[in-house]
Amino acid sequence: MIRVLTLLMAMLLALPFAAEAQKPIKVGMPMPLSGPPALFGEPASKGAQMYVDEINAKGGVLGRKIELLTRDSKADANEAVRVSRELILKENVDFLVGTLTSAEGPAVSVVAKENKIVFIAPIPKTDQLTAADKLHPYVFRVAANTTMEGRSAAEIVAKWPVTKVATIAFDYAYGQDVTKAFVGHIKKLKPSVEIVDQQWPKLGEQDYNPFINAQMAKKPEAIVSSIWGGFFVTYSKQAKALGVFDAVKHNFIGLGEAGSPETTKSMGADYPVGIWGNSYDAFYWDESSPAHKDYTARISKYLKDEYPSSWAVQGYIGMQFLVEAIKKANSTDADKVSKALMGLSVDTPVGKLTIREKDHQANRGQLYGKTVKDSKYPFPIMKPVTYVDPTKFMD
Repeated sequence: MIRVLTLLMAMLLALPFAAEAQKPIKVGMPMPLSGPPALFGEPASKGAQMYVDEINAKGGVLGRKIELLTRDSKADANEAVRVSRELILKENVDFLVGTLTSAEGPAVSVVAKENKIVFIAPIPKTDQLTAADKLHPYVFRVAANTTMEGRSAAEIVAKWPVTKVATIAFDYAYGQDVTKAFVGHIKKLKPSVEIVDQQWPKLGEQDYNPFINAQMAKKPEAIVSSIWGGFFVTYSKQAKALGVFDAVKHNFIGLGEAGSPETTKSMGADYPVGIWGNSYDAFYWDESSPAHKDYTARISKYLKDEYPSSWAVQGYIGMQFLVEAIKKANSTDADKVSKALMGLSVDTPVGKLTIREKDHQANRGQLYGKTVKDSKYPFPIMKPVTYVDPTKFMD
């Protein structure tokens, strides 16, 4: 009888642990799913979901499935904070992976710090997200940052036969930081360059004509833009109508992924072919690795799109780092996963990436190139496309 009672007691004690083992690991994803920012946010969330589906098909992680709970942040910092708190307090998520803008990212980072929950940012670029005075144990970034992007652009523009350069950027963290990085670096590379004009429309501006007219009055020879997403579509259509691209002889570089397949596809014949752009990914990247080609085939099938999104890879990589950190920590405890993320290297679809321990920043480079028409595709592409290693731009 004693043996039976002991066995029953052991079984009863094991039940909570068994139930815990069967519970899914919940990951909250605040991400813009409406309005112009959805051009990037929606595919990023789908890339994350594809990774979740793939890992769950293999049994999940630590014997548990992953559940991704996506919420529309509307590209608004206040809304991103609201839905993040809701995900933590009502949905009891274990981790956060998400946000798109450089207003959302730092705002959600504060929430993550308050709640001691690991937050991986797959898209926000502002240097402020992981700056020394903002860094804490629970925030990590697998996107490029504004220093890396601005300096990469400067390396390109410095080779152009121009000395009078203008900039246009949204007047918030990302636009300010990437422009500052560009200006500072190009002044070192090519001291003869003069910044003849800088325009600062508000985030979400729809009428760029006053900014364009004011800028062109200064007669720049080149323009560096960081207007992004659906906003770039609006801006470039207005700029094209005013003859901007012809006036600068297409010496124009669109940061903020203006060269991404999403952007060129959405604009079609309206795209200002001949300008330079950048992108996190490109399905037509010929020099990519077998791992990237395999990923491209899978994401194409998953999205049911012959020409798949470039933004899906960021959601995918964000989830990939989280899962690898959980495996390394052998736990979902926030402090253990945070420690596992520091210095973690992961073989991603775009190659091996490492999150540095000192600033929680991944060495995530981007693709750059001049846009051209290609008979293979019904929209412009970057050609040749070059992956710029950001290592020398990270400090």
